[in-house]
Amino acid sequence: MARFEREPSEFVEKLVYLNRVSKTVKGGRVAKFSALMVVGDEKGRVGFGLGKAAEVPEAIRKGIEDAKKNMITVSLSGTTIPHEVIGEFGAGRVLMKPAAPGTGVIAGGPVRAVMEAIGIKDIRTKCLRSNNPQNVVSATFQGLKSLRTPEEVARVRGKSVEEILG
Repeated sequence: MARFEREPSEFVEKLVYLNRVSKTVKGGRVAKFSALMVVGDEKGRVGFGLGKAAEVPEAIRKGIEDAKKNMITVSLSGTTIPHEVIGEFGAGRVLMKPAAPGTGVIAGGPVRAVMEAIGIKDIRTKCLRSNNPQNVVSATFQGLKSLRTPEEVARVRGKSVEEILG
C-alpha cells in the first residue's frame, strides 16, 4: 500500500521551510522534521501550518492539514493589495506595498510563497527585523488580515467610496 499517494487538491501547496531538529536521548540523537507549509487557492484565500514528524513527507502532510484549518480571506484590488501595510508578529515585520500591473512579485522566500498562494501578481515587500521563516510568515498574515478595501472602510464609516478615496 502506498502511503504517500497524493490526491489532487484544489489548493496550491508550497513548502516554505523544512527544519531538521534533533533531540538527544539516552541512546543517542533522535532526528525529526518540521515543515512550514502555505496553502492557497490563488483567489484570495490562504493559510499556513506547521507539521512535525519523523519523516519529511509525513511532516509536509501534517503541515498542509494544519494550514487548511486556519485559512483567511484577503481583500485584493485587482492583482495587488488595496493599500500599504506593515504586518508584525514577534520580532518579524513585513512591509507590503501595492504595485502597478506588470511589476511582478518582489518578495523574499517566505513572503513570496504566501503571495503566490493568494494569487497576488504585483506587490513590493520587504522583511524588516527578523528573517525567521515562521515569524515572517506569521507577520505577513497579520498584515494581510488588516487589509481593508475602500468599500469595507466606507461601509464601516457610513460614507461613500468617493468620500474615502477623496
